[in-house]
Amino acid sequence: MSQQRDVSTIVTEGRLTVSITDTGQVTGTGDKTYDLIWYTEKCLENALRLETYIADAERDGDQQVADLFRKAQADSRKGAEMAKQLLAQRLL
Repeated sequence: MSQQRDVSTIVTEGRLTVSITDTGQVTGTGDKTYDLIWYTEKCLENALRLETYIADAERDGDQQVADLFRKAQADSRKGAEMAKQLLAQRLL
C-alpha cells in the first residue's frame, strides 16, 4: 500500500514516466540530506570551475570580470562551508 503513495505513474505525450516522491526509497538517503549533499557538491564544483574563469579573465587583462568571478567563488565556498557544517551536525 505504501508503494502507491510514494510512486506515481504518469503518461505524458505517449511516454510512461514513473515519479518517485521520496528518493530515499531509491537512494537510501532522505530527500533533505540528499539535497544538502547535492548542494555542497555543486558549490564545490562551482568554486573549482570559477578558478578557470578567473585565470581566463586575468589572462585577457579584464580585472573587473576576474573580480566578479572571485566574489562568486567566495560565495560558492561560503555556501559549501555552511552546507558542510549542517551535514556534520545532522550525520553525527
